[in-house]
Amino acid sequence: LKREAPSSGLYKKNPKMDVWMSLLPPPLWDTPLFNLAIPGSHNSATYSLDLDHSSPVDLTQPDLLQKLDKYLKPVIRPFVYKWAVAQELTMAQQLDSGVRYFDLRVAHRPNDMTSDLYFYHGVYTIVTVQTVLMEICQWLDLHPTEVLILSFSHFLCLSPELHCLLISTICRIFTHKLCPTTAPLTLRSLWSHRFQVIVSYQHGLASGHSHLWTHIPYWWANKSRADHLIQELELRKQQGRPGGFFVTGMNLTVDLKYICSHPTQSLKDLVMSTYPTMLGWIQDQSPGSGPDSLNIIAGDFVSEWNLSSAVIGLNHKLLTAEV
Repeated sequence: LKREAPSSGLYKKNPKMDVWMSLLPPPLWDTPLFNLAIPGSHNSATYSLDLDHSSPVDLTQPDLLQKLDKYLKPVIRPFVYKWAVAQELTMAQQLDSGVRYFDLRVAHRPNDMTSDLYFYHGVYTIVTVQTVLMEICQWLDLHPTEVLILSFSHFLCLSPELHCLLISTICRIFTHKLCPTTAPLTLRSLWSHRFQVIVSYQHGLASGHSHLWTHIPYWWANKSRADHLIQELELRKQQGRPGGFFVTGMNLTVDLKYICSHPTQSLKDLVMSTYPTMLGWIQDQSPGSGPDSLNIIAGDFVSEWNLSSAVIGLNHKLLTAEV
């Protein structure tokens, strides 16, 4: 079975969330984007992971798992899949729900004689990188006031030639929408130049490219419990925030021992059992330029626990605070 987009009965578009940037109070239009609170999704393209066995598990997985998947796919693949899927909505649906930062992990599948690139997390996606970028561009055409941050990282099996092809594809699809690294990062300025896409590219080949921004730091707690995750993030805050964009990862992480001891559970089950704790912590945070302020806040299954609404709502604290 191939992973399909959620049915209309499971997904309902909130018309205000798809244009939330234009609905911010005008005083915030001149606030740098790295001082705003921006919702993001972790492992953004995993709604399209391959479940029909046409591709292997990705090469970052343990050798034992790769061998088991090779010979016992009907048993192993569903097991991997339920812990690898981190989002259920398509890119357009995530955009409609308010997400403006995307965590994009790109791979070239082994033994693939084509130059097609995919996303991966445990297994590879069915949808190609080019298809997803075109979907995003089409959405942007209909939402000219919205600005996105695309973070390309965790490249797997990409040769220098494939990196150049990917960079060329990004530039070809987004053309004038790409924000150069010299542009002022306020909504008012970006709107005036019709820039809508900020691309972060974590590879040396991006160095010196006028439309590719440097890597955006991601605070990864590497915890399977919400209280432990929050403790780790509080420690990070005490060390001060980075000067530009950075991501606070509200995503839980499990290891093989945890998975084996919870055979009937899935990543979604784990997220849904802990989101009240994580949501409560988010609502206590503030954006801005202060040492303990947050910027991009990303999570798994973002539409299931109203992450976007909670994060966007933090921006109103800037109206009475010193930025």
